[in-house]
Amino acid sequence: MTIGLCRLVLYLPESGSLKSKRSILKSIRTRVRNKFNVSISELSDNDLWQKAVLGVAVVSNETRHANQVLSKVVDLVQTDARVELVDYSLEMI
Repeated sequence: MTIGLCRLVLYLPESGSLKSKRSILKSIRTRVRNKFNVSISELSDNDLWQKAVLGVAVVSNETRHANQVLSKVVDLVQTDARVELVDYSLEMI
């Protein structure tokens, strides 16, 4: 069994309030959950308007599959015009 973890650091240039930040992140989380069946949550920087850190986790039988799923999650987040992906990291346990 492999647990894949991904940490995404996002910059939200259009966000002018916590309410708009939450709206953008909720949309991203819903799209990622529905498309890839993974767990996703905001990890830190909860009170900053234009920065967010998201954590994504997937459980799989194979390391390769977990890596592919997390790579596709990163690609999906990068294509969202409302956010800029500042940094990300992948880890397999």
